[in-house]
Amino acid sequence: MKRTGTPRFIVSFHTTADAMDTDALASRHRLQGRLMPVPRALSAGCGIAYAVPVAAQEGLVRMLSEAGIEPQDCGVLDVR
Repeated sequence: MKRTGTPRFIVSFHTTADAMDTDALASRHRLQGRLMPVPRALSAGCGIAYAVPVAAQEGLVRMLSEAGIEPQDCGVLDVR
């Protein structure tokens, strides 16, 4: 039986600093998410991505925009 993951909205970044800043901002905004390695389906300059439940997608995108952090790539993927 094939195990499937949970759908998550995943954002990758140009720099590690952007990924770390996103993690800190999300914590302050009490956004339920986590740092993770970038899935092969996405591209990234730094190899670190941030994943949130799909329902939190709009909140994450708004937070990044307000902070001036530009994601490199993003998408909804199943993650374990």
